[in-house]
Amino acid sequence: MSAETSVPRPRESDVDISDSALFKGMLSEAEFAFAFFDGDGRVQRVNDVFSDVVNVPADRMLGRQPVEVLAADLSQIITHAVQAVIESDAPVTEGRVRVRSAEGDTRHWSLSFSPVHDDAGELRAIALIGLDVTESRQTEEALRRSEERYRSLVEAQSQLVWITSPTGAVVEDAPQWRAITGQGLEEYLANGWLEVVHPEERQHTEEAWREALRGRTMFEWNYRVRTRASGYRHFEVRAVPIIRHGRVVEWVGANTDVTPQREAEEMRGRLTDQLGAAALRTARLQGATAMLAEALTVEQVVQVIIDVGRTALAADRSAVALLDTDRAALKLINGEGVPEASGVSGEEIPLSSSSVMTMAVNSRRPVFAESPESLKAQLLEAGGEEEILANYLFHSDEKAWVGLPLLAAGRALGALRFSFTRPQKISQEDGVFLEALAGQCALAVERATLFEREHRTAETLQRSLLPDRLPVVKGLVLAQRFRSGSRHVQVGGDWYDAFVLQDGRVAAVVGDVMGKGVKAAAGMGRIRNAMRALALTNPPPAAVLTGLDRVFEATEEEEQVTTLAYMVVEPVTGEGTLALAGHPPPVLVSPQGTAILCDAEPGTPLGWPTSRRQFRFVVPPGHTAVLYSDGLVENRKRGLDAGLAEVCSVVTEAPPEVVSSPHMLLDFLVDRMLSGYEQDDDVTALAIHVPPATKSD
Repeated sequence: MSAETSVPRPRESDVDISDSALFKGMLSEAEFAFAFFDGDGRVQRVNDVFSDVVNVPADRMLGRQPVEVLAADLSQIITHAVQAVIESDAPVTEGRVRVRSAEGDTRHWSLSFSPVHDDAGELRAIALIGLDVTESRQTEEALRRSEERYRSLVEAQSQLVWITSPTGAVVEDAPQWRAITGQGLEEYLANGWLEVVHPEERQHTEEAWREALRGRTMFEWNYRVRTRASGYRHFEVRAVPIIRHGRVVEWVGANTDVTPQREAEEMRGRLTDQLGAAALRTARLQGATAMLAEALTVEQVVQVIIDVGRTALAADRSAVALLDTDRAALKLINGEGVPEASGVSGEEIPLSSSSVMTMAVNSRRPVFAESPESLKAQLLEAGGEEEILANYLFHSDEKAWVGLPLLAAGRALGALRFSFTRPQKISQEDGVFLEALAGQCALAVERATLFEREHRTAETLQRSLLPDRLPVVKGLVLAQRFRSGSRHVQVGGDWYDAFVLQDGRVAAVVGDVMGKGVKAAAGMGRIRNAMRALALTNPPPAAVLTGLDRVFEATEEEEQVTTLAYMVVEPVTGEGTLALAGHPPPVLVSPQGTAILCDAEPGTPLGWPTSRRQFRFVVPPGHTAVLYSDGLVENRKRGLDAGLAEVCSVVTEAPPEVVSSPHMLLDFLVDRMLSGYEQDDDVTALAIHVPPATKSD
């Protein structure tokens, strides 16, 4: 019998990785990542989990070094670990490694490497076993963060802990409390904590504390505490009863200094108010700027300023005055904004006089007077007469004033005046807003002044291109109306003309050269002159339009569109001929006030290849024919068909005396057709009226 008593080492069978069905099944079903490497570090076998982890197909890895197929960081870890096992013939654990999955997620794996021996104890392979520890890693990380937060929270707390008896009497010292309040021990123990509570809050605090003692409920309160430096700090207090066997044995409380939080809240409140006020001022300035941008005339600008003064500033009165440099005076645009009691009479304020607006213009700086005393002091300093000022202030209901100069590129244009019937505090932010508002108003006034001047110039130019007067012909009455569009300052292309032909008949035409500016005006001049020349040599309308087509092709650009209505009419009888070149049809108005649209073929604009036609068009005695441009019947909100129907309807509403007078009829038509619409085009109308026959005729 052998004397050997040691436990024999379990017998290891020869490892056959490629032929073991059992081992193969274990690899495929395991939730762990497996890989085997030979003595040279080449991959011999891997399972699907390992293949998924490294995101490389298994057949691509077999027989290769990790560095050949795996990511650099992972291959380096595996290579070093495999080499360490080969050299030491002992297991190696490679802590945790991070691997990015095919879906882009980062997973944490714990890798261990073990030697695999055959029966003879020779190293046959190195086995890698990988375990997904992502969830445990996340749990550990969450726990670590939680511990850090808790530790930081505890360290950040500046609580003062105190203890009282069941009846609320202080029984233990609180050195931190006494360090803050400067109390002695005896003073503190003698209910001294209540003595340092702010007097306004002391009674309510004591009552709340007594109520908690009686009800054995949690005590939660806020109060201000007088500190050693005689200032006050805000504290939050919370105390709970310690109950044993149904009895309160003591109270434990903690005071927390929340002064920084209170100050931060107050600061946030002030900032919120300031930001809200700034946002409101910005919105008001943007709104005023938008309205001023749409105002074209000085009158419209003044109305916007009055509205802004009433809504954005809550001003009781608003006034605008423009500077007349020749007269060295301010001319009031809306006098009702300056009471007569202010010493200003009439529509002019001499710059030599002392007032809010003259002071703003002369100094080129805003004038803010928050009270009558402030206004009086400023005006006296500016050279005002005390008696006049005293009389004005005695009779006026105004209590605060704002004067703003209107400056454009440093040049004074005028001034604004806002007044209030109550004292008005004007902050620095309000001053900045008012100066910005004045800047926008100055730009609007300058733009409106320029617009009105250019509009008058353009309208004068356009009218100069039209006939000075219409011919006076027996048996025929002619009338015209031209109204320039209000939304532009450029000369337009609408025109009309009427002249007597050699045979005594009268030629009448209304045309429209599309577009604005010098180009349209030049085209209008060329077409009008060619029209007259052709009509005087070969007056039939069809022949004239054919000749105009040739002129148009020779002188005008292809994209230019020009339309016209041309008729030749016999005085007394009203017999006539009409031709249209893409123009709206004439309207024939009867003495009874009915209107009929001519059904002649509209034709095409000038320059378009077409065979021109002319039609018989009779204006019987007592009737009136009206030629017009499309600005009368068409705009952005009303289509051409609707406009043609409306013009006939408007005629039926005209009184008899209007129908019988071509001048009154045109006024009636233009006013009624434009009523309720924003005029965005020139309006041209020409009336041909044949008076009714009389016995003398």
